[in-house]
Amino acid sequence: MAAYDVVVIGTGPGGYVAAIRAAQLGLKTAVVEKWPTFGGTCLNIGCIPSKALLHASELYEEAGHGFADMGIGVDPKLDLAKMLAFKDEGVDGNVKGVEFLLKKNKIDTYRGVGAVAGPGKVKITPESGDAQEIDAKSIIIATGSDIVRLPGIEIDEKRVISSTGALTLSKVPKRLIVVGGGVIGLELGSVWRRLGSEVTVVEFLDRILPPEDGEISRQFERILKKQGMTFRTKTKVTSVDTSGKTLKVTLEPAEGGEAEVVDADVVLVAIGRRPYTEGLGLEAAGVEMDERGRIKTDDHFRTNIPGIYAIGDVITGPMLAHKAEDEGVAAAEIIAGQAGHVNYEAIPSVVYTYPEVASVGRTEEQLKADGVAYKVGKFPFTANGRAKVNRTTDGFVKILADKTTDRVLGVHMIGPDVGTMIAEVTLGMEFGAAAEDIARTCHAHPTLSEAVKEAALAVDGRAIHM
Repeated sequence: MAAYDVVVIGTGPGGYVAAIRAAQLGLKTAVVEKWPTFGGTCLNIGCIPSKALLHASELYEEAGHGFADMGIGVDPKLDLAKMLAFKDEGVDGNVKGVEFLLKKNKIDTYRGVGAVAGPGKVKITPESGDAQEIDAKSIIIATGSDIVRLPGIEIDEKRVISSTGALTLSKVPKRLIVVGGGVIGLELGSVWRRLGSEVTVVEFLDRILPPEDGEISRQFERILKKQGMTFRTKTKVTSVDTSGKTLKVTLEPAEGGEAEVVDADVVLVAIGRRPYTEGLGLEAAGVEMDERGRIKTDDHFRTNIPGIYAIGDVITGPMLAHKAEDEGVAAAEIIAGQAGHVNYEAIPSVVYTYPEVASVGRTEEQLKADGVAYKVGKFPFTANGRAKVNRTTDGFVKILADKTTDRVLGVHMIGPDVGTMIAEVTLGMEFGAAAEDIARTCHAHPTLSEAVKEAALAVDGRAIHM
């Protein structure tokens, strides 16, 4: 029986990164993966393919509507099959890259469903053939998450689809209803809206992107409406009738009231994700779970069972690939006897629509609820020279700083390329920066990132270009 220092179950961003870091630290490491390719949901049917389609569809829309004003005459034609092939090519390159990295770091790979078979043992059940067991001093559970389904609504991935089906539609639906106004629904809704769909987003709560700063959320909805999306907030989908050529979707007010039936060609269910912990042998092993099906861990990613660790979407915290990656590194370092750590106050999040939305730290609503005295500095992209000349002026940067110490507590942005710009303030928060530190840092001109400097200046009421 093969024996390892570390066995990682799952090779998504958290799993494969944990394995690589463990191998770097000299630990004999193996991974177990049930899919034909590595990379998990993110690389295969999530982050990576959706970004390919967001990029391609944004260029398509820009060519059709924005180029003419810059003196570029084009008449774009959509070849959806080729666009999907472009997406698949990008996915293939990324998953092969992970395979290369695992080989480079001399990590053994096992194909099949991995499960805890007892203290220090992992059972691997392949699609065909006999199961086998391997020994592991430490086991890291990194199995990620699965889609949340609406009760009574069957997802067939053809007309009633999840995020997976939304990446492979063979034709542009005339009418697309997106159930859920979160990141996934808005990103994929944006793709198909750009390609020609009439998109309606149905959100149970009173605003889209509920976890985001309220001001950002409201501005974002206004911008997306201007782009052509329709929103039905405080509304729920109670049924989808698939018996006819057209889908009949029943909507009701979230707080109760008269039902309404609307037509759709495709319904995208994007109401969230849940930890994937079934079939892992955790219950039999005695691993404690919380009320939401997540694996309970301490601050060092240890479960209540010695030698079993968990990271990523299966534990508490935001379901983000980069959060899982950082946890994977930290868990591997802790297993190797080092001091791995993740600062959860500095985990950025990004919505890759156009414009992008990016945030890190606490929102105004959270600060008010906690009774924290804070200052606000805001700067609009309408006053940024680069954004003006590029005609990308939607949005703003907002910095929240402690009223007494000036320490940055949260930063929220909506605008062009803010998914990249958020890294600057995340680094600042990691080092405990004050708004003044950012304000006194020289930013190149003309760049969009000058809006960050100006927002930091605005915390003290001294923005220059506003």
